[in-house]
Amino acid sequence: MKHIFKSLLIITLFSGLSGCQKFLNVDPPSDLSGNNFWRNKADVERFVNGLYGLFREAVYRPDMTAGAGDGEFPFFAWGGDMRGAPVLANSPSNRQYITQLANNNMNTVVYGIPDYSNLFNARRFTQWNRFFKVIASANIAVDRIPTVPDGALSDADIKRYIAESVFIRNMAYFFMVRLWGDVPYYTEPYFNGRLARTKQVEVLQKCLEDLNAVYKDLPWTYSDPTQIAVRAMRGSGAVLLMHMNMWLAGFDAANAATYYNNVNTLATDVIQGNAGAYQLLPLSQTKVIFKGRSKEGLFEIPQNVNYGESFGWSAFSDNVLYAPYKNYQITTSYLSYTRAFMEKLFPTGSPDQRITAWYDPATIYSAGNKFLMLKFANVYANQNAEDVNPDDNQTVFRLPDIYLLQAEALNKLNRAGEAQAALNVVRGRAGLPAINNLTGDALDNEIFFERCREFMGEGLYWYDVVRTRRIVDPTYEFGYKCTVSQFAAGAWTWPLDGSNGGDAVNNGNPLITLNTYWQ
Repeated sequence: MKHIFKSLLIITLFSGLSGCQKFLNVDPPSDLSGNNFWRNKADVERFVNGLYGLFREAVYRPDMTAGAGDGEFPFFAWGGDMRGAPVLANSPSNRQYITQLANNNMNTVVYGIPDYSNLFNARRFTQWNRFFKVIASANIAVDRIPTVPDGALSDADIKRYIAESVFIRNMAYFFMVRLWGDVPYYTEPYFNGRLARTKQVEVLQKCLEDLNAVYKDLPWTYSDPTQIAVRAMRGSGAVLLMHMNMWLAGFDAANAATYYNNVNTLATDVIQGNAGAYQLLPLSQTKVIFKGRSKEGLFEIPQNVNYGESFGWSAFSDNVLYAPYKNYQITTSYLSYTRAFMEKLFPTGSPDQRITAWYDPATIYSAGNKFLMLKFANVYANQNAEDVNPDDNQTVFRLPDIYLLQAEALNKLNRAGEAQAALNVVRGRAGLPAINNLTGDALDNEIFFERCREFMGEGLYWYDVVRTRRIVDPTYEFGYKCTVSQFAAGAWTWPLDGSNGGDAVNNGNPLITLNTYWQ
């Protein structure tokens, strides 16, 4: 397998699902629905492989449509790392999008920054059509896989392929909820109707039911090393369920204890049951971890410059690396974190091994254009092409997430001793001493800052401050904050495109309303 996404199926999926560009007015793709396609295991394998390709397209592929620009789409960097974060736009570049993202000026990010908005296809953050292509395709897979002729698939194959399809469907819904809040929800194949937006709590509750039913049909890992972490594993399903439960706990407080207990159960399943499939690697193997497909990875989006794939400008690393880790002409970083934030995470004299493994210790507190983050520096430096570097996969979930979400949930359940034990697994890998004397809010804050230390640059910061409500907490001293009423009105969401040519309200569905905070 040259790599997971180079298959004829992707072309077939795009041609067959072109009707999805009209919001949820999906024309049944007849070329994928009858006996001419769903004949054997090879057909199913190609289709399911294609689901991962469509998901990658949803979060990374440049938009080549007329008027939309031809640049990259910085889904993780802009959506999760820079937004509302204590980041600074460094001189001399002074990239405006960094400051606007940090201040949550999303209409300016999407429409008001000359060159940059178009260059990075920022309007894509306001459009959900590509995610619905993923969902429509996954719905077809779940419907058609059981119809493959007897003997073509084993019972185990049927269960695994369906579980993979359900996983991708729910990844798409989870990503959409974190972007826009309420979204239309459906699981029917060949859907050709109109839907209003469903409340996000209801969407994720349906997702929990959907994925819980099948995630244990996924393998712990794969014998083929090229499939590890880039195809859904049982740990992938569990950590996605954990994240959905934690998001629900933040938006459905009346049932928070249930969600926290779910998180603990899922974490225990992975930690006790994975039989060596997953492990935390020493920080000396940082390049192995972020190159991808290691035992620490739970789900990743792959890239390989040898096959012409590159996240390019859309990668977070593009903002925090410079020569010799990028084009030799790039001698400063575009982004840095405030000194106060870095000192909070890594106090002077800290034994944290991430300081030397992931940063340049001489510039870690500089808050200036020599700030250098080496976490993702698996580079193939090329003086003629800045933007093919680095060559890492995009991490979506790693094993430390399992421990830290479990720690957070256990602390909310007033089980501080067990929470500290889970937290100390991640701290211990970094060479930090164990924490044994914290409870309540103090422990909750320590878990949050441990997540900041561990996942910086991996697209989780904004979602963590949203679901934990730190963006409305006046005692939280870093990054963007809003009022409770602004939060309730949707200040944490992205705008939703309602313009002529957008995919929300002007494609024949009057049931869709926009995110009013941004109007």
